[in-house]
Amino acid sequence: MFEPPNALQIHVAIDGIEPAVWRRLVVPYTWHLGELHLAIQAAFNWWNSHLHEFRIGGLRYGDPDADEWGSADDPRVFDEREVRLLDFDREPGLGFTYLYDFGDDWYHTVTLERPLVLEARPRHATCLDGARARPPEDVGGLGGYANFLAIMADADDPEHAEIRRWCGGHFDPDWFDRAVVDKDLKSALKPNVRRRLHQPKPIRPERPS
Repeated sequence: MFEPPNALQIHVAIDGIEPAVWRRLVVPYTWHLGELHLAIQAAFNWWNSHLHEFRIGGLRYGDPDADEWGSADDPRVFDEREVRLLDFDREPGLGFTYLYDFGDDWYHTVTLERPLVLEARPRHATCLDGARARPPEDVGGLGGYANFLAIMADADDPEHAEIRRWCGGHFDPDWFDRAVVDKDLKSALKPNVRRRLHQPKPIRPERPS
């Protein structure tokens, strides 16, 4: 007997950064795009403090209540809550764009990899895998991020101390912890969820006594 999918495996990568910053997630198949937005925010620990939208087939989907920032000439923004993942073609490989922060312009490519039939219907998203840390919030987009990394790598740069304090005293572009991401995803849909302001610092090994 055919069982309809109850979950979807997706791949989300931030455009323009090499090596790539990406996450592979499993999300409930019944979710709408608004819930997917919150899961992506949690997966990368974005703060959800800026505007966002999905761009699919030439159309824009987002929060219509936040569209007051656009001009009258901008294309209409459709309600992201009215489009569910199960509405998409089930053929693997469909991709679309998720944009976060209309100033820094963090474009993400979302690829719907395959529908899944899980024994228990999932209630929240989970992380299967991923790589590298997302850039700091408000760093200034791709150009600002490249400048940030250069300053962080040069202790003699006159801005090094200030930038280091700004990012919490530590930043490792290669950082990724699946367990931490998975924990963040469990609370992705909770109202007023608080995100970490800075990347977790590495645990220093204890010195031998």
